[in-house]
Amino acid sequence: MKQTVLLLSLIVILTACDFENRQVVNSREGKSEQTTTKTKKKEVEEIMSFEMGSLLQAVEEGKEKEVKEILKDKEYDLNEVNEKKESSLLIATHNNQVEIAKVLIDHGADINLQDEIQDSPYLYAGAQGKTEILAYMLKHATPNQTSVNRFGGNALIPAAEKGHLANVKLLLEDGRVDIDHQNNYGYTALIEAVALRDGSKVYQDIVAELLNYNADVTLKDNNGKTATDYARALGYNNMLNQLENKK
Repeated sequence: MKQTVLLLSLIVILTACDFENRQVVNSREGKSEQTTTKTKKKEVEEIMSFEMGSLLQAVEEGKEKEVKEILKDKEYDLNEVNEKKESSLLIATHNNQVEIAKVLIDHGADINLQDEIQDSPYLYAGAQGKTEILAYMLKHATPNQTSVNRFGGNALIPAAEKGHLANVKLLLEDGRVDIDHQNNYGYTALIEAVALRDGSKVYQDIVAELLNYNADVTLKDNNGKTATDYARALGYNNMLNQLENKK
């Protein structure tokens, strides 16, 4: 009888201990689950979300810090466009916002995305003398050399026509642009540098650069004229000498 009582007492004690141990384990697991839930909640809260258009506005206002904050949101479409189909990178290029443009390019902004008048960040940077932005694009992105502006030109033609010598040098050194591309009027970069400008020193330097990279002096525009024909007709003797010496 005593043995039976002792056995029952031992069973009760063991059962109580097991119950207590389970409570401790469950308590610990509960705390662990709570900690995990709080951590996940914190992580979700740290993923910021912004309304569409926020990036466009931040770039337009030149708020570099805000731009960087928005770009932390991996779900945000950094290639969104406004009513003119201008992307944030195109706006930054318009405004020559070099640092903002670099940040956007680093995050994968499309340098070839064209707006409603066929300007892209790449084409605009080349045409409008945004040299530092253009240099960064050439180094960190891939220009679409088949993409043309509304006149059918590539980045080199307007760079030459507008006297942006530094951009002409960059594009030629990069080597990917078609030096002899002809636009809707049949103009090449060489023809435009001669025919559409004043023959001044900067254009003589541009012609020299183009000739140094073997621009084709025999190409004719839609009027059947070469760069040499225009130099002769306009009395640009220095350019004429440059062109005739290249033949």
